[in-house]
Amino acid sequence: MDRAQKSELVSELNRTFNEVGVVVITRNLGMTVAQSTALRTKMREAGASYKVAKNRLAKIAAEGTDYSVIADLLTGPTALATSADPVAAARVVNDFAKTTDKLEIVGGAMGGQLLDAEGIKALAGLPSLDELRAKIVGLIVAPATKLATITQAPAAQIARVLAAHADKEQEAA
Repeated sequence: MDRAQKSELVSELNRTFNEVGVVVITRNLGMTVAQSTALRTKMREAGASYKVAKNRLAKIAAEGTDYSVIADLLTGPTALATSADPVAAARVVNDFAKTTDKLEIVGGAMGGQLLDAEGIKALAGLPSLDELRAKIVGLIVAPATKLATITQAPAAQIARVLAAHADKEQEAA
């Protein structure tokens, strides 16, 4: 990798650090190409990315961003999982790490807050932004639905009484 490529990689990583909500650092303990491809596919599906970068270049890229706190975690064969949704990358990495012993969660950061491996696992357990939005919409819509049901109930009861009365009159005739 020549100097221009390194510079481009650093600027790309810096741009990523400025745009994401979470960075999860993993240690590759001999994953196969198939496992790595499966992980990257799951990351893309969740709206996250998984990138192997030289530790030195990642440290340089993190300088001046909220993620400068991760510099001490970048040792050995590491990779960076990132996502704008603070939960997506953590959830995919955590779920994938449960299926193989060749991927270890080292830690990460959310904004300027440094997280250890247990912090990342706890973050993975939280609902995603989309799930939270769906719950909020459900809470907002529920009273309106109940109100519509309550206001329609008396009219439905009246209609049933009238229908029963009409049926009785037809039987009597």
